[in-house]
Amino acid sequence: MQRGGLKTERLVGVRDIYERLRENVRGVIAGKDAVVDLALVSLLAGGHLLLTDIPGVGKTTLARAIASSIDADFGRIQFTPDLLPSDITGSSVFDPRQARFEWIAGPVFAPVLLADEINRATPRTQSALLEAMAEGQVTVDGVSRPLPEPFFVVATQNPHQFHGTYPLPEGQLDRFMVATSMGYPERRAELNIVRAQVERRPLEEIVPVVGVREVCDAREIVRGVQVHEEILAYAVAISEASREHPAVSLGVSPRGSIALVRAAQARAATQGRDFVGPEDVKALAPNTLPHRISVRGGATSSSSVTAEGVVEEILTSVPSPA
Repeated sequence: MQRGGLKTERLVGVRDIYERLRENVRGVIAGKDAVVDLALVSLLAGGHLLLTDIPGVGKTTLARAIASSIDADFGRIQFTPDLLPSDITGSSVFDPRQARFEWIAGPVFAPVLLADEINRATPRTQSALLEAMAEGQVTVDGVSRPLPEPFFVVATQNPHQFHGTYPLPEGQLDRFMVATSMGYPERRAELNIVRAQVERRPLEEIVPVVGVREVCDAREIVRGVQVHEEILAYAVAISEASREHPAVSLGVSPRGSIALVRAAQARAATQGRDFVGPEDVKALAPNTLPHRISVRGGATSSSSVTAEGVVEEILTSVPSPA
């Protein structure tokens, strides 16, 4: 059986990759199945993930668990106020023995990159990731260098009211396909986490279950998932509604509409479907759109209106395709 040009066995392969990764990562990240699912959807859709939360709830562990499960090199950048753009991208260093400049690649050249506490660096340094996340390459000294495939950024940031943080600019936020938070685990899950850390080191026990090539192939298959014209119109209507909402000063960009549709393609593929349904769009809108929306008054506003609330309101008011 075929639909949308994808053979059933190819979709089964994507779902198998997803299930293997999911099972492996859940062995380390207890009680956060929804966050794991969002991270893997973002990975398979070719996007990037932003985790906003307090320290110590497993953001770094999630990134490392995904990297270890994929058998991919893992890069980590600890963002600090004195971090320079060249500390991320790399730079050309003069070699006196050969009398020429030699390129030294930075930590961004890793298939899975953890940008830890990204909002502790200055906006100038944060912007060093813009080209990498949007185009899969880095340009230094006029030379563009491609990044490895797959290139997946997991960035963490502390809440804005924390000391020593810089708000991410809108252009940077727009590069993340999915934004979510870990949150505190439930008591039973936290008890299991503490017990596991006392008895052993779960993260060190993870073994690769998927190859880098498999992830790249799965991404190509996901891009072939059928999106009916009515589904495209539905996604765009949601974005348009955010721009027209009276409480919103900056609505969802066309990049946001694309991210929503691509994430929906990945969700459909992980469920063995070769077509996107309105339920995929509804399920992913709360994590692909709010971080792209600015509510009037921003953080200083006394209004109870939030970007998440705006998206929830839009999803109830915009009719979905039958």
